[in-house]
Amino acid sequence: MTSDLLAPLDLAFWNMESAEHPMHLGALGVFTAHSPTAGAHAADLLAGRAAAVPGLRMRIRDVWPLGFPYAFGGAARVPDPDFDPLRHVLLHAPTADFHAEAGRLMQRPLDRARPPWEAHVLPGEDGVSFAVLFKFHHALADGLRALTLAAAVLDPMDLPARKPRPAEPAKSTLPDVRKLPAAVRGAVSDLGRALDIGASVALSSLGVRSSAALTSESSGTRRTAGVVIDLDDVHHVRKSRGGTVNDVLIAVVAGALRRWLDERGDGSEGVAPRALIPVSRRRPRTAHPQGNRLSGYLMRLPVDDPDPLGRLDTVRTAMDRNKDAGPNRGAGAVALLADHVPALGHRLGGPLAGQGARLWFDILVTSVPLPGVGLKLGGNPVTEVYPFAPLARGQSLAVAISTYRGQVHYGLVADAEAVPDLDLLARSLTEEVKQLLVACGS
Repeated sequence: MTSDLLAPLDLAFWNMESAEHPMHLGALGVFTAHSPTAGAHAADLLAGRAAAVPGLRMRIRDVWPLGFPYAFGGAARVPDPDFDPLRHVLLHAPTADFHAEAGRLMQRPLDRARPPWEAHVLPGEDGVSFAVLFKFHHALADGLRALTLAAAVLDPMDLPARKPRPAEPAKSTLPDVRKLPAAVRGAVSDLGRALDIGASVALSSLGVRSSAALTSESSGTRRTAGVVIDLDDVHHVRKSRGGTVNDVLIAVVAGALRRWLDERGDGSEGVAPRALIPVSRRRPRTAHPQGNRLSGYLMRLPVDDPDPLGRLDTVRTAMDRNKDAGPNRGAGAVALLADHVPALGHRLGGPLAGQGARLWFDILVTSVPLPGVGLKLGGNPVTEVYPFAPLARGQSLAVAISTYRGQVHYGLVADAEAVPDLDLLARSLTEEVKQLLVACGS
């Protein structure tokens, strides 16, 4: 294993973290247990398999003692010579509420002196189920990379063999003078894109009407909840009204927020919070396969619209407009600016960047892809998978969505003090799907 310099966005995630705002991703997998001891056996399997996964042995260290003088102030993934999987795979006492335990564990930062990941095995008190909460620091892995690392310690999946890749021609160490004009054009284009993104961010903050329920001061506490809906219901709405599955899932969030705000007494009138919709720019076999390659779309959620189909139409129109512009433009593409900040700038400005998220967006709504095949651990099948996103400073709620074997799973992470009624929001998601089905004549 060799050292791997952090990409600029990885470095930003590493430096904007604080004790109250840990920057790790999470995923809670719920398994059907074949025996009451299945959870303990799963912990043994995870620890044994983790030792053989190179990516799980990597910790993050400052680069100046490691021979990267050109990246002063940066950091790199390096092998941990003292790696012990038993420090990362932890077996807990049986519990009757997986989400209550997940919330408590999500608020704990990862140990930055070790490879920044953990797997918490939670046996169920019923003896017929257990759960595993995976935590990966965003600087170690984005959603796709985290999925790859988690899959490496689950039971092997029957996947088609990869096609051989043709050999790439050797690259000269000298610059190709024929490409210099293109390089200059690229630099000019990058500057124009940065100016466009900055202007778009400024415009996106005009006339914003959010809710204090979404932008409260953070307490550092966490609460999680999960909701399962039938993917066939989502397809029914999509076919009746048009758009994409993702359009419907985002519209469900908008409607649930409306119902939740009204029922808790905050009111939804005039509320149109800015939602950040992350977009992966990862390409296979890139120079930094482990690094974050993210952009995003920014849109106003039509929480104030009383018509469920009107909300869906508004979401679809906004998403179509974002897709036409592409992920490299607009206010949602702020993450791309990380590439233009020197490593030392990330180190010094990370805490300020963490505080700036509140000025940029009000709520995160992200989708996490999952394989279509069934996942297992020790022969015990996964029945539910709830993804969890980091919660930025000054924001009370983040929503992550995954689709797995015919079901959609919403994973909700909230500040426990600001959102003590997260279960009410979870029920509102279910009610919103029913309302959409009724509106579509189902």
